Parts: sequence; structure tokens; C-alpha cells
Amino acid sequence: MAILSFVGFTLLVAIISYIATRKTNEHTSDGYFLGGRSLTAGVIAGSLLLTNLSTEQIVGLNGSSFANGLSVMAWETLAAITMVVTAAFLLPRYLKGGITTVPQFLDERFDKTTKTITSALFLTGYAVVLLPIVLYSGSLAITTMFDIPQLLGVSHTTSLWICVWGIGIIGSIYAIFGGLKAVAVSDTVNAVGLLIGGLLIPIFGLMYVGDGSVTEGLSTLMESNPEKFNSLGDKTSEVPFSTLFTGMMLVNLFYWGTNQAIIQRALGAKNLKEGQKGLLLAAFFKILGPVIVVLPGIIAFHIFGNTIEKDQAYPKLVDLVLPSVWMGFFAAVLFGAILSSFNSALNSSVTLFGLDIYKQYINKDASELTVVKYGKRFGIVLAVCAMLIAPLIANAGGLFAYLQEVNGIYNIPILTIIVVGYLTKRVPAIAAKIGIISGSLLYIISQFIVKPIMADRAVEAAKASGITDADKLAEIATLSYPHFLHVMGILFVVNVLIMLIIGRLFPRESDFELKYTKQVNIEPYKFLAPVGLAICAIVVFIYVYFA
Repeated sequence: MAILSFVGFTLLVAIISYIATRKTNEHTSDGYFLGGRSLTAGVIAGSLLLTNLSTEQIVGLNGSSFANGLSVMAWETLAAITMVVTAAFLLPRYLKGGITTVPQFLDERFDKTTKTITSALFLTGYAVVLLPIVLYSGSLAITTMFDIPQLLGVSHTTSLWICVWGIGIIGSIYAIFGGLKAVAVSDTVNAVGLLIGGLLIPIFGLMYVGDGSVTEGLSTLMESNPEKFNSLGDKTSEVPFSTLFTGMMLVNLFYWGTNQAIIQRALGAKNLKEGQKGLLLAAFFKILGPVIVVLPGIIAFHIFGNTIEKDQAYPKLVDLVLPSVWMGFFAAVLFGAILSSFNSALNSSVTLFGLDIYKQYINKDASELTVVKYGKRFGIVLAVCAMLIAPLIANAGGLFAYLQEVNGIYNIPILTIIVVGYLTKRVPAIAAKIGIISGSLLYIISQFIVKPIMADRAVEAAKASGITDADKLAEIATLSYPHFLHVMGILFVVNVLIMLIIGRLFPRESDFELKYTKQVNIEPYKFLAPVGLAICAIVVFIYVYFA
């Protein structure tokens, strides 16, 4: 029964995607890379949410809430505010310029070298980090949660390879041969399934705690674990409250406003109004995200206590509370979430390579059909490489938390040059190049040279004073240096100042003007301001209520 429901829902997604995309002209750049600039608000919102939500977040963030409580919801709730900022500030400029990739704007605003550096940074991040880890973490979750080795009668390693290649091949078909519209439509259908499936876990979990009653379960949970429902956290938590006003907001703005794998959905909007509505709708659902990716972790802590590792919290809870009749559907939903993150990153990689590398440097006279063709070939090679690398990642669980910090090497520098590029008219191309290089180097020096030295010194001093407790020493090491999100906030300000000083000393010869390409109608959504403000107010209310 579980296998039938899994196959049935997966086939339903594929059939709907085929029907919705069969009339799209995918022989042109806009048709293939942006779905013919035809995406509507619902499709954009669904695709945004599911591209973002995958196993590393569902399992990882619930693991973080298991250890830290409600304070880690900042990764979800603050995203809503930055999506409002993207809808109001960035998207109108993107659609006015008619860009297909974010680096294209950098070509127009600065120069081709700046665009190439940025595209290369995106591609490196997707190829080396994102694609293999999405495949590995997703395959590991499915293998563990649904006991694939026993089901198929194979070893754990063989099961992992089977899942990696299954996800990789199906995801590649969507991303490479279907283009953005196939990815976006499949995401939308899977998003509905994910909302249903994701909500089942906390509902059944609360019923387990409350002896069949959801409200009793929630009341018991809050009374027994009040420390887990503090939205502010403390200075040693994973997300200290103070970081909400520094790097946390910037990381979210980079992710939702400039990350090609995410913003490409909004770039494919049929007009500005639909794009803004899609972002606002996604922002509203993002506020509800903690119910799926934070609350189950707290429920797991209440049930299991410290008897399990934090990364086991979600899989163990699912195994305990989810009725077997729902298992096949939930497996299909989880499979869809993994698939979405993989095929979205792959489709964006194909887009970046085809337009920013192949067309720019390999074949400048290539027709749109040729660009699409070679972009697809690059996607096939990239997908195969990711599928070969993924099973070899033995420590993806710890690695992924580490990568949140590592990503600061490029995300803040890229955000800096995009923001300065739109807000100024005379800052020259050399400032953007220096901004990227200085931002990356300063962050590397700070986090991977100075920080370890400071931590070691603090621990040695503590030991010299007689402190031997391992947890206390770990806390001292953590507090010996500013949180990496604070460092990101500081370096963002530094990078902006460097670019502005260069702009004052060596300004462009003429003011930059963003030209309207008339690719789509850019009349804004008339309720943008009230809806956006309402979303921001809800986020503030949640923090105040749980403070």
C-alpha cells in the first residue's frame, strides 16, 4: 500500500507537469530558462517554497530546534520580511531590465568580468556543494526513514546509491529536458503535498503527547518545556537574538533576493504584479514554516529527551507517530522536496552556464536554440558528476551546518555589489571587483584564521584557571569570537564603504540608467504595501508573543 501511494503521487506530479508544459516553446532562452515568462503567482509561490524546503532543512532545522528551541525559527520567519523587501525593491528592477540571470544585471551595471566572476561563484557553489549534498542528505533520509535496505533486500551503501541515482535521474529529466516551467509546476504540486504531509507530523506528534488531543498535546508541551518556546534564545544558542539585526537579515536577503536558484522563479513571472503576489504569498506561508520545520523537533525533545542525537529527532518522530497508511504518501512528499531542491539548482546551473559562460566566451554568435542545447549538455554532465560524488560524502550531517558559515565567503560580497549597483549611479566596475575580492578574503581571514586562534587561546586560558568541563569549554570557545552572522553584517558595511569610497575617488564617466526592456508589464501589485506591512507585523507579533 505504501509503495502504491508513493508511486501514484509521484506519477501524478509528472503527468500534471507534462500537461502544463507541453505547449511551452523551449527552443528559446526565455521559453526554456524562464518558462516563457508565463509563471503566475501560485506557481511562483509553490516553487519558491519547495525549492527552499528539502531534507537538509526539514531534518536539520528540526534537529536544531531539538537542541535550541524556538529561537532557530529566525531562518524561517525573517525570510518572510526579506521576501517582502525583494518584492518591493529588487523584483521591479529585475523585471524592468528584463534579465534572465542575476549576473546579467552586473554586466550592464559594471562589466563582463564582474558578471563572469559572479556566475563562476554561483556555479561553483551549486556544483561542488549544493547538488551533491542535496542528493546525499535526501537519499540518506529516505534510506533511514523508510528502511530501504530491508525493503529491497540490499546493503545500506547500495540503498544509498539507488536513491541517489533515482533522485538524480528523475530530477535531471525535469530540470534539463523540461526547463524552468516543468520544474516550477512540479514544485507547485509537490508544495501542496508537502504542506499536507509536513503538517501531519506535528499533528500526530501532538496527539501522541496529548493522548489523542492536539490542544492537550500543545498545552503539555509548552508547560513541560517552557525554555524551548523562547523566541529570543540566549548568547550561546545557534541563533542569538542580536544576529536578527545584522547578518541574519542579510543572509536571508541574499538567499531570497539574489540567489539564482531561488529568484529565477520570480524572473519568470508573466508580469510584475504576478511576481510580487507570488513572493508575498510565499512569505505568508513562510511564517507558518516553523510548524513544519521547528515544532516537530521540540515534540521529539519532549518524547525522547537526551536519549537520541539531535539529527535523529525528526526521523525518530516520524517513525514513532506517523500511521503506516500515510507512510507512502509522506515518502512521496519527501521525495518531491528533495527532487525540487536538486532540479532547481540544476536548472539554474544550466541557465548560468548557457547564458553567462557559453554564449559569452565559447560561442558568441550562437543562436538561442544552440545556447539551450549546450546548456542541456552541461546540465547532464553536472548531474552525473553530482550523482557520482554524492554517495562519497560520509559526513554530510555535520558538513551542512558548517556550510552555512562557509557560504559567507561569497553570499555577502555578491549581495553587496548588487545592492550598491542598484542604489548608486557612479560607482565603477573596479569597485565591484574589489568588493567581491575584499569581501571574500576578509571573511576567510576572520572565520578560518583569526577565529580558531582566538578560540584556542580562550580555551587554554580557561583550562589554566581550572575549568575542565567539556561543555563549559565549548561555550567559552563559542563566546570567544563574534558570531559568524555578526561578522557578515560588519563586512557588509565595510564592503559598501569600500565601494562608495572608490566611487567617490574614481567615478564612472556617466550615470548608470536602468532601461525598461518591455519584456513584461511592470505595473506593481496595488496592495503590495498593506500586504507587505501586514506580513512584517505578523513576524514582529510572533517574536513579541514568544519572547
